Amino acid sequence: MRLTSFTDYSLRTLLFLSAHRDRLVTIQDIADTHTISKNHLMKVVYQLSLSGLIETVRGRNGGLRLAKEPSEINIGAVVRHTESDFFIAECFDSVNDRCAITPDCILKHTLNEATQAFLAVLDRQTLQDLLPPPPAASHPVKLHRGAAS
Repeated sequence: MRLTSFTDYSLRTLLFLSAHRDRLVTIQDIADTHTISKNHLMKVVYQLSLSGLIETVRGRNGGLRLAKEPSEINIGAVVRHTESDFFIAECFDSVNDRCAITPDCILKHTLNEATQAFLAVLDRQTLQDLLPPPPAASHPVKLHRGAAS
């Protein structure tokens, strides 16, 4: 299974916003970090804002931020929202299917099952699950003076 670049960029945008929750992020910040076309990223941001996953703040000091907590953003739902279809073979597209064996094909059912398993794994993940753990708090080490020998 291969995700479209639109889905890839959507996930990267959400991860970037999660990693920078302390400030508003610009589309240019994300584009520069991931070497993504700013024009393509604008379409991604527009769709993510329509879906309620991110907020856009207009104006001179504007930018983007997550509209929900990372733990509330399900990765399976994001992928379903951003992918146009899951036609991993011609037979999945009933309009353009010209395969002669489709009516009796067992492979189609196997591929469908694999797609459902793929999505089931994504459904178990939130954006929070994909973030690196926060750095461990450093605790000062207390040195004890031992008894003189």
